[in-house]
Amino acid sequence: MRIAAAALVALALVVPMRAEIIEQVLVKVNGDIITKTDLEARQIAALRDRGPIDPEALKNDEELKKALREITPQLLVNAVDELLLVQLGREKGYRLSDDQFKSWLENLRKEQNLQDDARFQAALKQEGMTVDDLRRQVERSFLIQRVQQDEVGSKLSITEEEARQYYRAHRDEFVEPASVTLREIFIEIPTATQAGQAGVNVAQDDAAKEKAEAAYQRVTGGEDFGKVAAEISDSASKANGGLIGPLPVADLSDALRKSLETMKPGEVMKPVRAGKGYQILKLEAMTPATVQPFESVRDVVADRVYEVRQQAEVRKFLSRIRSQAIIEWKNDDLRKMYEARVAASAKGD
Repeated sequence: MRIAAAALVALALVVPMRAEIIEQVLVKVNGDIITKTDLEARQIAALRDRGPIDPEALKNDEELKKALREITPQLLVNAVDELLLVQLGREKGYRLSDDQFKSWLENLRKEQNLQDDARFQAALKQEGMTVDDLRRQVERSFLIQRVQQDEVGSKLSITEEEARQYYRAHRDEFVEPASVTLREIFIEIPTATQAGQAGVNVAQDDAAKEKAEAAYQRVTGGEDFGKVAAEISDSASKANGGLIGPLPVADLSDALRKSLETMKPGEVMKPVRAGKGYQILKLEAMTPATVQPFESVRDVVADRVYEVRQQAEVRKFLSRIRSQAIIEWKNDDLRKMYEARVAASAKGD
């Protein structure tokens, strides 16, 4: 989500972007620099990622300073770590080829519906970027991911016993939620136009209710619910005999869930007013929540274990290359923020 223009103005009150300081160096990492402009870009992106931004709140200088104090320490750590990974990737001779970037860009434009050159250029302009800027960002991400994979990911292997231990300790992550399968007949109340206004009159409501009651008598009298639904239902589900689901029980309204809990498969609920009509529901099946057996989720478990292990190993790897780097801070307040966040990360905070 793009940050509002007023919010950008408010941000400038705290992190001014005057020409004479736009390339102010905040820190040198093995000779490469991170500038004030770099940090500001990360701060703006982080504020966007927090969700909808109230421009009025950001006009409050104290509120903005508070938000920046919360996000900046981790942003500094990320900036230094990413630069170290990029440096290592370049040392190893990794590069993003023209073909790789072309393929990535084609996929991006297809996914974002930006095949039209004019729309693509407009999107770049909106972000204040050129294709060359985009390529530099993609190559940076490519180098970071390649180094992490080669230095950490490729060296990890997950044993069967590790996967089983994780499964036993996290069974709640592998629960198939309770679900319900229903059939419905929906009788829509026609709308009438009176004095230029659309609405529902009493006679039409009564007629729809009577039609629903008649359908209820038919299906409880022995007629096949699916056939009746296909014949008279006004819902799109009529094409499938009124079948809907399986649906997660947790997604149902409290009232419907309580009603279904008192029913047995095959039973039919009396017509109830639902939205713009009357609905009749038949309970086809109710499946309770069940823990999936290890054998059916083996690959998922292995992926979870791999992810947890990888995160831990990446943290160790970053800690090691940080300790070997020459990091020269030009701003003491930012140095303190950075060091405090690194120390907290080492403790697992």
